[in-house]
Parts: sequence; structure tokens; C-alpha cells
Amino acid sequence: MHRADFRLQRLFLRMPLNVGSRLEVTRDQANYLLNVLRMQSGDVFLVFNGHDGEWRASIAEAGRRACVISIDEQTRPQYPLSDLHYLFAPLKMARLDYMVQKAVEMGAGAIRPVFTRHTQAGRVNLERMEANVVEAAEQCGILAVPPVREPVDLKHLIDVWPGAEPERRLLFCDEGEETQNPLDVLRDLEPGPLAVLIGPEGGFSEEERIVLRSRPFVTPIPLGPRILRADTAAVAALAVIQATLGDWR
Repeated sequence: MHRADFRLQRLFLRMPLNVGSRLEVTRDQANYLLNVLRMQSGDVFLVFNGHDGEWRASIAEAGRRACVISIDEQTRPQYPLSDLHYLFAPLKMARLDYMVQKAVEMGAGAIRPVFTRHTQAGRVNLERMEANVVEAAEQCGILAVPPVREPVDLKHLIDVWPGAEPERRLLFCDEGEETQNPLDVLRDLEPGPLAVLIGPEGGFSEEERIVLRSRPFVTPIPLGPRILRADTAAVAALAVIQATLGDWR
């Protein structure tokens, strides 16, 4: 895999990228490039859109409120999204921002809120979540930008899973395991499509745990001997799964 160049600023664009193209960025992006970063005509930066790889671009025309950029050459080819999906019970805003950003950094291939009995947040702002996904991708050299999927109730998710994603195994983090070491469980699983489910601060209800454990496509895993906050559990779970079954191997 080509290494990212962190010496240049990166910008996510929602438009096709091709060599020689001249594109007008949004007003907010123009303000960021020209007023926040104080770029001028000819200044160079990197752009990506999650589909066409990463490209070196430059300021072609700089107006007061508008900016046209030139797509000059590709610096890295596109790579596919990870096949590890991240499902989670939403948290309150600041910690939710952190959790989404870290999930992107850890290589999640899709992100989806799941409402459980003890979920504290009553609704989620998908636009804000998508903005956090983009910010993490821009800052960390990521090219494959995971989609943010519509929220779903846990019961509905479990009911439709066999027909929607029959090959994908669901790992749910549960402190009720006999072992405290997740490797004891993960080493016995075959590599393949995976999703990890992180519960709310109050944990899964007993009824939810019973339902999850009764499904053949679900595997419970522990996360060590200590009780972790939900945002910490997300990073810990994604790290150990990536190291044993994911793209860290």
C-alpha cells in the first residue's frame, strides 16, 4: 500500500476526480482553503472522494468567495473499504464524535447506530456523524470512507440479519463471558465478513443478551477484566479484532 503524505493538507470532495479536471469547490471549502489556510494560486494540496484514489491538486483560480482547483496527478490508488462493520449504541454528543472518529481511524468499513433498551441518546445527528467521518479520513490519510447507515433498533437488526447479511458474523462485546481474554474466542473463528456491536453505558439488558446469544450468527466476546466506557470499548474491540481477524494481520 502506498504511504500517505502528511506534509500536504488533505480535502474530501464529493465529485469525480480525473487528471486535468478543473473543479469549483463549495463556498465552505473555498473559505477554508483561501481564508483559513491562506492558500493562493498555485498552492498544492491533496484531494480524495472515497472512490477515485488520492490526487495532488492546486489552486487554479482564487476569488473572494469562490475557488477553482486543478486536479494534477494521482498520488495513491483507491483501496476497498474494510469488511469490518461497526455497530454501536449512540452516546451523548462529544463522546459520540470521538467514538465515530476512532472507528474510522481503526478501519471500520461501515458505521451504524443501534438503539438498545439502555441507550441514553434518543436520536442521532447523521450529518454530524458523517462530518466526523470525513474529518477523521482527512486527518489520517484514509481513502476508503465508510458510509454512515440509518439507525436501527436492536430487535429489528437481529430479526432481519439472517436475510440481509447471512455471511457476516456479529461479534457483541459482553462482560458475561467465562474467559476475560477476547483472543480465546477470536482465534477459533474463521476469517470472513464481520460486524462488532458495542452496547450502551448501562450495558445490554438481560433480555437482549439472551436474544443475542441465541442466534447462530452471533459470537459474544469479552474485553478483559475491567469495565470499559463505551467509547473506550469501541477502540479496544476494533483493535483486537483487526489484529486477529482483520487487516492488521
